[in-house]
Amino acid sequence: MKSPLHVILPGNFIRGRYAKVCHVHRFVGYLVLNSPSESSLSTIRDMIITIIALHIVSIAARIYETFESLPGTKFDFVIVGGGAAGNVLANRLTENPSTTVLLLEAGDTNIGALSTAVPFFCTRLSNTLYDWNYTTTPQAGLHGRSIGFPRGHVLGGSTSINGLFYTRGSFEDYDRYANVTGDDGWSWKNLQKYIRKNEDFVPPADNHNTDGQYNPSVHSTNGINAVSLAGYPQEIDKRIIQTSRSQPEFHFNLDLNSGMMLGLSWLQTTIRNGKRSSSATSYLGPMFIVRPNLHVLINTRVTRVLPSEMEVGDRLTFDAVELAVTSEAPRHIVIAKREIILSAGTVGTPHILLNSGIGDEAELTALGITAFLHLPDVGRNLSDHPRLASNWFVRGNLTFDMINQNLTLSDELLSRWTTVQQGPLVDTFASHLYFSRLSIPLYGDPSAGPNSPHYELALSNGFVGSVPAEGNFIGITTRVVSPMSRGSIRLKTSDPFDSPLIDPGYLEEDFDILTMREAIKSARRFVAAPEWKDYILEPFGALAKATTDDLLNDYIQSGVGTSAHPVGTVSMSAKNARYGVVDPDLRVKGVSGLRVVDASVLPFIPSGHTQAPVYIVAERASDLIKEAWKM
Repeated sequence: MKSPLHVILPGNFIRGRYAKVCHVHRFVGYLVLNSPSESSLSTIRDMIITIIALHIVSIAARIYETFESLPGTKFDFVIVGGGAAGNVLANRLTENPSTTVLLLEAGDTNIGALSTAVPFFCTRLSNTLYDWNYTTTPQAGLHGRSIGFPRGHVLGGSTSINGLFYTRGSFEDYDRYANVTGDDGWSWKNLQKYIRKNEDFVPPADNHNTDGQYNPSVHSTNGINAVSLAGYPQEIDKRIIQTSRSQPEFHFNLDLNSGMMLGLSWLQTTIRNGKRSSSATSYLGPMFIVRPNLHVLINTRVTRVLPSEMEVGDRLTFDAVELAVTSEAPRHIVIAKREIILSAGTVGTPHILLNSGIGDEAELTALGITAFLHLPDVGRNLSDHPRLASNWFVRGNLTFDMINQNLTLSDELLSRWTTVQQGPLVDTFASHLYFSRLSIPLYGDPSAGPNSPHYELALSNGFVGSVPAEGNFIGITTRVVSPMSRGSIRLKTSDPFDSPLIDPGYLEEDFDILTMREAIKSARRFVAAPEWKDYILEPFGALAKATTDDLLNDYIQSGVGTSAHPVGTVSMSAKNARYGVVDPDLRVKGVSGLRVVDASVLPFIPSGHTQAPVYIVAERASDLIKEAWKM
């Protein structure tokens, strides 16, 4: 009989204050028990030992659930947001034992959040307690639809709920940042040491021979966050590689993370030993979280940053962070003796700045918010990668569709993953990526240069999207990775607990819909290659009827959603530029004591998925901060 194992956990486990009866799957996964075999009992013993070990770590760790439990209210640095950037900063700044750091996270701990640890379950994390559950404004370019806009609401931020893709972007992406900011430190060449500080390239879960699947010379094995190749072979792998050899359009690229992205490559992901490697599991891992100078407060919202009561020169100084658990709860204050660092993300950071009176003065005044600093670009320049999933029926049943269609099979595979971290659940939903350019951009070229892509195809051994009850599929996700369209983050009300107005402006520029249309045509050419003749049957759903450009446009506008890659709302610009929000050292223009480190500072969206670029930005930012304070 299948049932979850129950145990009595020690008091004060992880963050609770009382002994509890808990499901093991809430903390270390669950095990489907069919018989009390010796191996099962051994596994149970190992799981209980793991629970006790985590409990011991939790006692030493400075993780707090309430403001009242903090050891004080003044810290050298207060970091707002425990996502990719925030956790890098918390780790690097506490390398100096005399420096105190308070890391604030609005969500809960990632410890014990099973679905965030299983790579294949990444598609099940939207609209859960681990997601802010945002919705966009109605999008004119999407036939007036409002769509979900996932952002991580858990320690690790979006690195705990994303698709785990590790793509750095093109070398031209970073060189453009350097040119725009006038700071050569943001160039591809000068960021290499930070790429290596971040990355720990590890063997795949199945330890297969990876020769010819990546270029070891462009990777590091000495970093903190794990990166690996797929750990479970897929039925379509050989056909994909054969297609890249027979069809020049889809030429093979040994390693898309070399800075040269164009072509078809094996996907690299943030996975270690079959488990998600997030910023929480890596930069806040057991060997770091126990530092006595690192304090982490979870389940707490930052409502505003506040100016200091002490004025320094002619610049306003911010040193206070206002906190609350709910809109009705009391507000508390913590003080940053050196800096407040906003790492709340492309939505959260401008939301906090605007509520703090930093933004467009007229718009803030209209909402009854005192404007401390007129920076009209706060919340502007929002950019994201439009995403569309297309699917085709295939012969055979060696796809991952049955994992989502058959609950019993899913449970059995989860049991295997829990015990030995093997099987199809050790991977994300895609296996290969293809990046390409339009031959002649008709509306100008928004990419960073001639070696940077305009669109991406992600190839999946199964249906991408809401999986039908039956059938086997191949899925191809198309993205516009160099979009022209821009949107914004604005306040709805003056209540910091009200979600902001998120307007990504999807497909508002003709270039973007043209590029998505060409990406779908490229996907059709891919599946029409001879290697797929005996395998692919026919398109699924509305794709089959989209036979003209006008019908393709309708298919696109009816189906496009977010890649969850937003950037740009607190963009960096040159030191003396009259536009932008932060200087090249990521300090907010016109004030002291306030810095921003997250995806919002990127003035242009990178042509790859945004997880790796944010890690890279945060690693360099850590050094900029250390240099500023002679740490």
